Amino acid sequence: MTADLKGKVALVAGGTRGAGRGIAVELGAAGATVYVTGRTTRAQQSEYGRPETIEETAELVSASGGNGIAVQVDHLVPGEVEALVARIRAEQGKLDILVNDIWGGEHLTEWDKPVWEHSLDKGLRMLRLAIDTHFITAHYALALMIEKPGGLLVEMTDGTAEYNATHYRLCPYYDLVKTGTNRMAWAHARDLAPHGATSVSLSPGWMRSEMMLEIYGVTEENWRDGTKVQPHFVISETPRFTGRAVAALAADPDRSRWNGQSLSSFQLADAYGFTDLDGTRPDCWRYLAEVQEPGKPADDTGYR
Repeated sequence: MTADLKGKVALVAGGTRGAGRGIAVELGAAGATVYVTGRTTRAQQSEYGRPETIEETAELVSASGGNGIAVQVDHLVPGEVEALVARIRAEQGKLDILVNDIWGGEHLTEWDKPVWEHSLDKGLRMLRLAIDTHFITAHYALALMIEKPGGLLVEMTDGTAEYNATHYRLCPYYDLVKTGTNRMAWAHARDLAPHGATSVSLSPGWMRSEMMLEIYGVTEENWRDGTKVQPHFVISETPRFTGRAVAALAADPDRSRWNGQSLSSFQLADAYGFTDLDGTRPDCWRYLAEVQEPGKPADDTGYR
């Protein structure tokens, strides 16, 4: 599968690292101009405390064949988002793809604590980072995107609507954020359809983000050594797998058939024929349900 997005303009909101970086790079590989936003630059680090920067992501986009443009934006500040969209309008005259991947809440999550034990300040901050930011960005960016038909909104989350409907995500705030984002995409789909635009939510599987690799003390080159710490890490996937899902969706002239749906990286790989960087198609959500949750030994045979 080779996506062709030459001439397309994308905004990856929250593209500093993880899925956002993988998506930005794959959109660039397909020829798109990609605006990469986030709070961490080479001159200033956000509260998240990670070393990755928006400039690095933009450079990777350009190196992949696209045009990467880094813009420091706090998506909780409406004026900054409004100025970003005004800049895109002035420089490009359109917006074809919006990827809402703003998050940054891992350090706020207190797993396996009920609401009365979880930090209220951290919980409310998580909601602001993951819900408010997406609505603020959609408010300004979608107004530009609908000026021309064919636009695509991708709301990034964790867990498909089907999976999250029957699984508690081990923290009341996290559970609301990740189920709410799926519903957000569904709602936007109703408003965007009359304008010829498509909205979906998209979930990666167990993603080998920079943070996850660091937690297991491995690199992308020797990631399988992480299975010594957590055997089920065997089903993990790269951020680029999700990136290829977004690129394939954006390049599909019939993408409106997905409008309002909650999708996974594997589901789109199966539909469009792309693979992860290693040539496999990790089916994480089926693996979780059929292998990890029933307590079976870790084995990705038949799930790639």
